[in-house]
Amino acid sequence: MRVVNVHERAIAASAGRVGALIDGLASDDDQLWPWDRWPAMKLDRPLGVGAVGGHGPVRYFVEAYEPGRLARFRFTGPRGFDGYHEYQVDDLDSVPARLRHAIDMHARGRANLTWPMVFGPLHDALIEDSLERAAVRCGMPPQPRAWSPWVRFLRWVLARLRASPRARS
Repeated sequence: MRVVNVHERAIAASAGRVGALIDGLASDDDQLWPWDRWPAMKLDRPLGVGAVGGHGPVRYFVEAYEPGRLARFRFTGPRGFDGYHEYQVDDLDSVPARLRHAIDMHARGRANLTWPMVFGPLHDALIEDSLERAAVRCGMPPQPRAWSPWVRFLRWVLARLRASPRARS
């Protein structure tokens, strides 16, 4: 199954300011990734081509990086995620800039079920939280979106699984 998933937000700031948020991904001063609400994005070294990491069960490496413009991450896990996700700043010569996150992948095998039922809804909520965080960091008033009942349920189930004695053994 082909998955093309795009989220974007116009942010009342220069592309340089918004691009700096991309440059800070997985750093100690990450102001784009919503690490306070979701598993943190972690890389084995600073953001750059070849850095390896992920967030939660999602694994990837940095396939392309253009400072202030683009960070593309090639999936290596979960199994069946064949493609990439990326943050990109568009409208480089205008204010507002447009921050875009996109996934382009083929879901294979079990991922044909896990993407639409679990990973997709959680991803959508996480990325909307990320775009909101970017807008606020650039001085825009907060406009948080509530998670859907399904996302709240999935997060509840995952929290219980992480807390179970079996998950720790």
